[in-house]
Order: sequence, then C-alpha cells, then structure tokens
Amino acid sequence: MDAGQRAAGEAPAGEDPIADDATREVPLAEGERALGIHATARGFDQVADVYERSRPGYPDEARTAVLARLGVGPGRRILDLGAGTGKLTIPLLSAGAHVTAVEPMPTMHEQLLRQVPSELHGHLDIIESSAESLPFDDASFHGATAAQAFHWFDAVPALTELHRVLEPGSWFAVVHNRRDLTTGPQAALEDLMRPHRADTPSWVDASWSDVLDAPPGFAPAELLTFPHAQRLDAEGFVGRVASVSFVAKLPEPSNREVLEAARMLFTMLEKDGTVDLEYVTEVRLLHRLER
Repeated sequence: MDAGQRAAGEAPAGEDPIADDATREVPLAEGERALGIHATARGFDQVADVYERSRPGYPDEARTAVLARLGVGPGRRILDLGAGTGKLTIPLLSAGAHVTAVEPMPTMHEQLLRQVPSELHGHLDIIESSAESLPFDDASFHGATAAQAFHWFDAVPALTELHRVLEPGSWFAVVHNRRDLTTGPQAALEDLMRPHRADTPSWVDASWSDVLDAPPGFAPAELLTFPHAQRLDAEGFVGRVASVSFVAKLPEPSNREVLEAARMLFTMLEKDGTVDLEYVTEVRLLHRLER
C-alpha cells in the first residue's frame, strides 16, 4: 500500500490505521519535494526553531470556529497543508482527529514533531509534499486546513487538488494572522521589512485571498475575523523579524543589519520591556461542492 493511501487513514484489512504510537514520516523524492516550492520559502528551513518561539498561535475563538465547522473529532481524517511547526496541527490532534500534515520543509516538520505531545504521535502523519500535487486517493479526508500558508500556494491547482482529496460536502479552512498595519509597531515592522521582500509571496498581496471569493470547486469563502495580539520582549521581537522567510534568506551582512535594526526599533517602541503586536485573525471557510 502506498504512502499516500496510508496517510489518508487507509490500512490493510484488520489494522487500525492510527493504532501505532509512532508518527509516520513519508518523504518524497528530492525532485518531487522541490515541486511548487518558492525559493524564498526555503528560508524557513534555517529558522524553524525561531519561527516556533516567535510566531503567534491563533485565538481560542478562531480555533473553535475551525474545529466546529470541520467537525473535528475522533475518527475524522483532517489534512493540514503547510503545517509548519504545528500551531494549528496540535489543536486538531488534541480534538481527537487523525491529522496528515503536509510540510515540505524538513526542519519545520522536525520542529513539529518536537512540539506534538508524544501521546498524540500515533494520530499524526507527516508528508513532504506540496499543496499542488497531493499524493492521496480521491475523497480521502473529512476536512482540510491551511494556516499561515495559503499565500504560498499556486491557488487554482491547490484548490483543484483539495477538491479531489476531500469528501463531498466537507470544509476547507484557511487561517491567517494578518498583521494590523494600522497600528504603530506593525507599520514600523512593515517599513523595516518591505525593502527586502522582492517577489516573495505575501499576505500583503490580496491576490491569494481574491481567489477564495470564487474558488474552483468550492462555494465562495465565508470570512470570520477575530482580534489577536502578541506581547514580545526584545528577543521575541527580533525573533519575529528573523522568522520571516525572506529575512532568513538574506546574505550577510544584510541579515545581521536587518536584525540589528529590529533590535533598535524595539528600544524605540517598548513599554516596560515589551511590545504588543496586533493582528486580525482571518478564518475563511470554504464548502466543497459536488462537481
């Protein structure tokens, strides 16, 4: 039986597909792994530990909305695209689902394994693949998520693949912590980082979210929003900048200069040794159509 079938929860007759207590890691060939991955995204491989420490999770209300709409619970098979270090994967697992995490960056999924409690490892598969070419059978999953990841995808091919691997009538949740650029600290961070973004796919470019207004194979996205904030000390603030893919990919001395500027910015913004970064957490819920 191939890796894609097992990752979708299928097992040989008489076997419980999630009865083992070890996470299954199913790597693809090197050429396949590179498929559809923007070069800048490989910056995440250099800063996976910093990403885990310095990036915010998602507010309780947002997680609750996703779990409820997808019907996450025991016996449900959920696909988590661009799982990263597991900031949404772990809540899915904790709710009882069997989760297949698709994450093309090796050090990111190594960090994910470290974050997942050992008692949940048997309910997790990790696949090195891309959203545009999923190694799973048709109608393999009861629901899917993509948290802080969809803007990296080639949207139409990814949605086409999702439509194929999701059961009819299921839901896909796109979750994103959008930095609130109307607030001073976030606007200052944007001014610091923007000159280095180049052609990196970005949440600032609305083209990725515009596709979700008329997504192929899905009903138009239903948008829910939730206020969110992150309080950071100096190391966390600098780490937040260091965790950005295109910053991580900068050659020296440019990388060091950006991080030194971030540290100086912190001293200008801090109050009682911390800075609050404000976000709007956006949850887009897409219902899979029959066609």
